Amino acid sequence: MARTPSNMLPLGTKAPDFSLFDTVSEQTLSLQESKGEKGTVIMFICNHCPFVIHVNPELAKLGDEYQKKGIGFIAISSNDVENYPQDAPHLMAKTAKKAGYSFPYLYDKTQIIAKNYDAACTPDFYLFNDDLDLVYRGQLDDSRPGNGIPLTGNDLRNALDNLLMGKTISENQKPSIGCNIKWVMN
Repeated sequence: MARTPSNMLPLGTKAPDFSLFDTVSEQTLSLQESKGEKGTVIMFICNHCPFVIHVNPELAKLGDEYQKKGIGFIAISSNDVENYPQDAPHLMAKTAKKAGYSFPYLYDKTQIIAKNYDAACTPDFYLFNDDLDLVYRGQLDDSRPGNGIPLTGNDLRNALDNLLMGKTISENQKPSIGCNIKWVMN
């Protein structure tokens, strides 16, 4: 497994807008339609990455818990499906159902959205406030496949809780680690 870290988009960056196909609802959804009232988590994931598979239970749990509190959750896959057919949109919908996602799982066919977010790995997490300003980017927690550390979602969960309570989110944020996004070779 290649271990690629997040690029760590600068805090305060406005969420780049998008309109992408949701493999779950089979509708095109925009950021404006999908954002949360109090904040929005945008995550770059894919079907086959062992790092994503490892965190899927916590992603489903966080989505269920925090959507009720006004946080929008949006998952995006930007992988090259020609060379990685296991990440194809029809399989994304199956993955979302199997993993228990209660949020959209969007397909970024052109990879422009991943580039606009400076996404580097799967999973890569971004938390935006109600004005769509970036307040957290980085890891879910310290757990990785095979490292024996329990999956808790603590890093993202702490950022979410601080955002909801109106507290300052620490700028000391650790990059996520995962498989590199599978870029289309031109």
